[in-house]
Amino acid sequence: MSKKMTVACLGLGGMGGGLAHRLCELGWAPVVWNRSAHRAVDFAPVASRIAATPADAADGAEVALISLADEKAVEAVLFGPDGLAEALKPGAVVIDASTVTPAFSRDVTRRLAEIGVGRVEANVIANPAQARGGDARVFAAGEPETVARVREVLVALGRQLVELGAIGTASTMKLVLNSLLGAQLVSLAEAVSYGEKAGLDRDLLLRTIADSAFSSPVMSYRCGVMREERYDRPTFRAELMGKDLRFAVGDAAGHGLELPVIATAERRYQALVDSGRGGLDAAAILLQQLTDGGARNDGQA
Repeated sequence: MSKKMTVACLGLGGMGGGLAHRLCELGWAPVVWNRSAHRAVDFAPVASRIAATPADAADGAEVALISLADEKAVEAVLFGPDGLAEALKPGAVVIDASTVTPAFSRDVTRRLAEIGVGRVEANVIANPAQARGGDARVFAAGEPETVARVREVLVALGRQLVELGAIGTASTMKLVLNSLLGAQLVSLAEAVSYGEKAGLDRDLLLRTIADSAFSSPVMSYRCGVMREERYDRPTFRAELMGKDLRFAVGDAAGHGLELPVIATAERRYQALVDSGRGGLDAAAILLQQLTDGGARNDGQA
C-alpha cells in the first residue's frame, strides 16, 4: 500500500470536524488546528499533533484541508499572520471545503498559484454526522492535475466524488443547493404558521408534512428539528444559511439574473440573525415566522 499523503485539517467546526474525524478514522492522523483551541482537544488521541497556528499546521503538510465559516476566515487562515501561505511548500495543495463566492474562490486560487500552491474546491453536501460517517457527497473543482494529485484524500472524504471542472463551479453548485434549502425552509415555516393560525395543531402539521410526498429528506429532518425545538443543536447555523443565500443572490446578479424567491429567503434569514438567533439551526426560521410576523417584517412593503 502506498504511503498516505501528509494532511493538515484546519477548521474543526461542524463540517470541518466531521471531515477531520473521517480522515482520522481511516488512519490518516492529520495535524489539526482550530481558531478556538478547545475544539481541537478531542483530536489529541487520533491526530498526529495539534498545531498552534495555521503556519504551524502547514509544516510538512502536502495537503491542507480547510473548512471555514466565511470568506473573512478563509482570508485570515490562508494569508493572515502565521497563515498557511507563508508556510506551505511549493507543490502543496489546499483542499477548500468552505462555502464562498465563485469570484472569491478564483481569486484565492490565483494568489496561491503565485507561490506554487495548488487549490481544489471541495464543496461537501452533508450534515456533520454524515461527514464523519463518510456519507458526504464531494463536489470538486480545479485544474485536472491538481485534483488528480489529491484524489485519494477527496475520495476518502465521502461516498461520492463528483468532478465538475474549473474553479468556481463547485462553489456555484454548493450555492445552488443551499439556495434551494433556504427557500424550502422559509416556505415550510410559512406553511406551518398558516396552518396553525387556521386552527391546525403544529405537531400534526409537521408530522404530516414530513411524511408526505411533498417533503424531502432534508425537509423531513428539519420538520423533526421544529417539532422537538432542537434549535440550539445546529447542524447548519442560520447565520451561515443567510450568508450563502446572500452569496447566491449577489453572484446571480453578476450574471444579470434576479432571484426574487431566494432574495426574499435571504431577507428572512437576515431578520433572524438581526434578532440574535443566528447561532441557532436554520430550522429556527419558524421562530422568526411565528414571533416576528415573517414577511411583514422583512423590509418589504
